[in-house]
Amino acid sequence: MATVTRENIGTLHDKITVKLVKEDYMPGFEKTLKQQAKNANVPGFRKGMVPAGMLRKMYGQTLFNEEVIRVAGKQLEDYLKQEKVSIFAQPMILPPTQDYALNMNNPSDVDFAFEIGLKPEIDPATVIKNSRLTRYKIAVSDKMMDDEMERIKRREGKVDAQTEVTDKENIIYSTYEACDAEGVVTEGVDKIEDTEVVAKMPAKLQELVMGRKPEDTLIIRPSDICTEEELAGYLKDPLKAGAEAAGNYYKLTITKVGHLIPAEMGIELFEKVFPGKEITSEETFREKVREELNMEFARIASERLQNEMFELLVHKTPIVLPVQFLKRWLREGGEKLKSAEEVEQEFGGFDHQLRWQLISDQIMGENGINVTRDEVLTDIKTRVLQYFGMGADEEADTPWMDGYMAKISKDEKMMDETYRRLLFGRLFSFLETQFATDEQEIEEEAFFKLGDAHAAHHHHHDH
Repeated sequence: MATVTRENIGTLHDKITVKLVKEDYMPGFEKTLKQQAKNANVPGFRKGMVPAGMLRKMYGQTLFNEEVIRVAGKQLEDYLKQEKVSIFAQPMILPPTQDYALNMNNPSDVDFAFEIGLKPEIDPATVIKNSRLTRYKIAVSDKMMDDEMERIKRREGKVDAQTEVTDKENIIYSTYEACDAEGVVTEGVDKIEDTEVVAKMPAKLQELVMGRKPEDTLIIRPSDICTEEELAGYLKDPLKAGAEAAGNYYKLTITKVGHLIPAEMGIELFEKVFPGKEITSEETFREKVREELNMEFARIASERLQNEMFELLVHKTPIVLPVQFLKRWLREGGEKLKSAEEVEQEFGGFDHQLRWQLISDQIMGENGINVTRDEVLTDIKTRVLQYFGMGADEEADTPWMDGYMAKISKDEKMMDETYRRLLFGRLFSFLETQFATDEQEIEEEAFFKLGDAHAAHHHHHDH
């Protein structure tokens, strides 16, 4: 009769030994062998007529090994279930202390040792109870409103073609191509298209383009035309390149020069920005723009609050982890073996994620926060309808929807992303009702100067 013993070998780190006697595995082995005899295909013999001794020689040892390991695994699984042991990942087999060969002709007692990492008891509720957070309300100032109105007028304005660059407010349509110092374009490299107001270009480039006409070309090097402050931004956009491209040559071709004429305030603009809202006065228009800004700021402020909650829970909830076990699991549990250095490098991020997983799982479990498959599909469908500007009641007008949804329900990535978004949305909505908060009004500029939530809590974190 198999026996299972358990001993502690470290923090939340146990060793479980499964001792098997031959009666535990021999009957199963004999049964599998008989099964094999019925189905074996061996050339020269009819199916099911292969002599037992021959089969035993051919397949016996492999089947024997598999059966012994299967029984040991099953004993371990039953023990964990019965004792209600909550573990990380899966048990990992420990190398045997003495060499023993499993031998079907000499079945004997075998020991298998496994190590397990135990999940800690955690108490996020106390952290929530003892914390106070600031819920910011970003004020929309008059200056911000004026800037936003200008932005809208420019965005909806029209561009007048010009014959040359005369003004910092001109818009330059251009292409960039990688080339050599003489301007010979590198083969097989895509053109990069760019549209930019002259005033937003690096200062030196602004001087270079003045007086230029459509079809004119310039050979430039980012490092020559940018100050240190300008360089990183210019490489990223328009050039979509990294720091290594600073000394490369580019051929800049001006394709078109335009001048922006901002849209006039009036019913035409109101309708363009808010179709179907029948706005007739500038006052109502301003109100509607203010409302949209307020909504956007409420979203940004709520995002910040959620980040604060996340960081606070991860860094303030006392959690002890079986670090040694987890490091071994991280090293050996993946597709390919990792080096000790790789494990050390990845462990910080892994640890952070694991803490959040334990905390979020516990809060969701205790408060019945979950998302069903139907809710995931409904959410995807609603978003598709919204994309086409339709409401849920207009679904009858989309005969293609059923086919589309049947396809989507098989798209694991899309289903999983939607599930996680809804689930964590629910978790954070719930957390917003649990944390005590103080509301504080703040100017936009001051809000964006606040340190990020991560930095605010990170120094409390100790391993």
